[in-house]
Amino acid sequence: MSSDHTDSSGPAGLLAVYDQALPAVYGFVVRRCADRRTAEDVTSETFLAAMDSVRRHRGTEPTTPWLIGIARHKLADHWRRAQRTPEPVDDVPDHGDDPWDTELDRMVAHHTLRQLTPIHRAVLTLRYVDDLPVGECAEILGRTVGATEALLTRAKRAFRAAYPETQPQSSGRGGHA
Repeated sequence: MSSDHTDSSGPAGLLAVYDQALPAVYGFVVRRCADRRTAEDVTSETFLAAMDSVRRHRGTEPTTPWLIGIARHKLADHWRRAQRTPEPVDDVPDHGDDPWDTELDRMVAHHTLRQLTPIHRAVLTLRYVDDLPVGECAEILGRTVGATEALLTRAKRAFRAAYPETQPQSSGRGGHA
């Protein structure tokens, strides 16, 4: 032993035990984590928390078992945060703007419109393709607004019935065949 008075407690004591304890603490954490980056983060948090603790509680002597206890708590904190905050999924493509789906929908809609009566096809085209208000649709078709609204209701019903994806499904749960 040297005659220098080295305090084994406090920040100096933590620095003294750091090199010895780091492999044990990191090994403890990495065996319980999914990846090395998380293990490195938790290990860093462990030593930061240990430093805060020895600063606040003078006389605390840092030891490897004490540091592993802190690491256990930091792992628990990490797992709680992971449960509360779902990770964003960056690799899921956005299907909303897929040109193939858009073109397929357009083709199916046109095919379905061709199956309707000419008056149903006309009112749906004016209202939803040309985006005209019901009043203008009525004027073009030579009908009243009320008659045009009724016609639109019947035309939409006929379109839904003819559209391939609007077939009634069973009311049972999960009953897809």
